[in-house]
Amino acid sequence: MPRTVWSGAISFGLVSVPINVTGATEDHSIRFHRVHLEDMARVRTRKVCELEDREVTAAEIGKGYELSKTQIIPISDEDLRDLPLPTARAIEIVAFVPLASVDPIRIGAGYYLEPKEQVAAKPYKLLRQALERSSRVAVAKYAWSGRERLGLLRVRGEAIVLHAMLWPDEIRDPSSLLPAPVEVSQEEVDGALALMDTMTVEDLTGPGFEDEYTKALSEIIVAKREHREPPAAPEPDQPEGVLDLMAALNASVARARESREDGTHADVHELAKPKKAAKKTPAKKTVAKKTVAKKTAAKKATRKSPRAS
Repeated sequence: MPRTVWSGAISFGLVSVPINVTGATEDHSIRFHRVHLEDMARVRTRKVCELEDREVTAAEIGKGYELSKTQIIPISDEDLRDLPLPTARAIEIVAFVPLASVDPIRIGAGYYLEPKEQVAAKPYKLLRQALERSSRVAVAKYAWSGRERLGLLRVRGEAIVLHAMLWPDEIRDPSSLLPAPVEVSQEEVDGALALMDTMTVEDLTGPGFEDEYTKALSEIIVAKREHREPPAAPEPDQPEGVLDLMAALNASVARARESREDGTHADVHELAKPKKAAKKTPAKKTVAKKTVAKKTAAKKATRKSPRAS
């Protein structure tokens, strides 16, 4: 059963929907302990008071803001809970927008909003159906863990999901990271689109969307437990020489086509080969004709010269 991380209400105009917030995702990563390599004993982090030079318990530890090197302002959990903000106790919806207008880079972790007790069932369903029929998402403000945040509410099945969002000033400007301007040919764009067609799927399920890292790490742990050699790592493909973009795209399409065995993928299109320069034979003939015409005119002029004298 997922743990409740926050309790409060969704504020929707004058409508209030009491809710519990639970995590919508799970982390299946393999965790490691820090150990002393000599004897494999656990290495632990101890919390020590700098003034008293002694270890302190969790009950003795609180929050403080460093106003200066000599003055710390204590901040209690009650101070954070009783902030003079409407968002301290509620997820306050402030606007509705099309989902396409929200830059995905701003969307963070997801949480399920669970109606709190039967009294919340009807307003919860009302908000869910309104969001679904409007094809929009709600943008809200809420305050957790000592700061006010921006959130996005959307429908997922029968549930309402809250996604944490970054504020606009938390997104870095990427302009300094961009490469110098380069030219891309139409054939190369067509090749990239053909590769995208080959790699298009209906949903993100199946062997290609599994956590291979955790699986490989589990195999290493089992091998070490059984005192045998871990599986050998596959050799990565190494491109040789200067990269030919069109050749790489053609090879990628061929590889993607071979890897599909279920026959449900999109049609594979052969990439257009670079167009060869048009032959200039007619132009040469034209030049040749002009040259012949000039020579003929010169001969005529030579014949006429004695008569002119």
